[in-house]
Amino acid sequence: MSNPCLSIIIPTYNRPHLVSRAVNSALEQTLEDVEVVVVDDASPEPVSLPDHPRLTVVRLPENKGTAAARNVGAHTARGRYITYLDDDDRLLPHMAEVSLTALAESTLPQPVAVLSGLEVVNQRGEVVQTRLPPTLPRGSHFFLEAIDVGQSFLSKQTLVVERELLLSIGGYDESFQSRVHTELFLRLNPVCSILGLPNVTYQLMVHEGPRISRNPALRQVSFHQLIRKHHAIFRAHPKAFADFVLKHALISYEMGQSQAAIANLLWAIRIHPRHVLGQASWNLRKSLQKRGWQMPSVPSSN
Repeated sequence: MSNPCLSIIIPTYNRPHLVSRAVNSALEQTLEDVEVVVVDDASPEPVSLPDHPRLTVVRLPENKGTAAARNVGAHTARGRYITYLDDDDRLLPHMAEVSLTALAESTLPQPVAVLSGLEVVNQRGEVVQTRLPPTLPRGSHFFLEAIDVGQSFLSKQTLVVERELLLSIGGYDESFQSRVHTELFLRLNPVCSILGLPNVTYQLMVHEGPRISRNPALRQVSFHQLIRKHHAIFRAHPKAFADFVLKHALISYEMGQSQAAIANLLWAIRIHPRHVLGQASWNLRKSLQKRGWQMPSVPSSN
């Protein structure tokens, strides 16, 4: 296959028991005009997969991290479009066909990338959450814009985008070890419309193994790095900025990082005090109502 329509790139590191499942789900797409590129980020034992005419395996000589592995995959790929699959997740068979059909039919301002729905699946194979992405025109700032109830920004793994467009904005920032998707979208959406589909095409598999997103130290470093790099964009969306910092504070608390949680809570209040305190009041009221308490309504100041 010289010029496939879509390249599915699978960065992997030391997950031989999982990566074969991911590769099989990529090769079993209903659309055959697809290649699969596995980038082995210098696993202790090299990735070993059965030969397949539509499968390429690239092994890096040293571990460079997920952003670098993704960029190597993009440069290796031959497809007009590319998408990424985490080595511990899987694609549903219609992912490529649904995404490329939607791109061909889109009337959004060009260029256009597409996101589709994502299911979170537990170790028993049960779907515990479904995330459906929004549609945002070119010039927007993904995850900082207001979206409809029931939509989620947390399906960035399903991105299908033109390879040359991704490379033209520099690909993934290799200085980031965490938040690599979020950082990319802050550069992508200003130059590319994002088409959100209601179709579920991707399964994020919950397991007990390590995930970068659950690494407390990396989360803190990359959180501050992200805000420093895109500070002007965050400042232009104060309510969303405050929500972003507040959510980070809550996750820090859940991870046992109490000092970081308090610092970020106070930071969120400084960014948008009325919004954050209103959120806190609403959450407290909701929690107390679940326990059978009834709080009096606060008269409007208007």
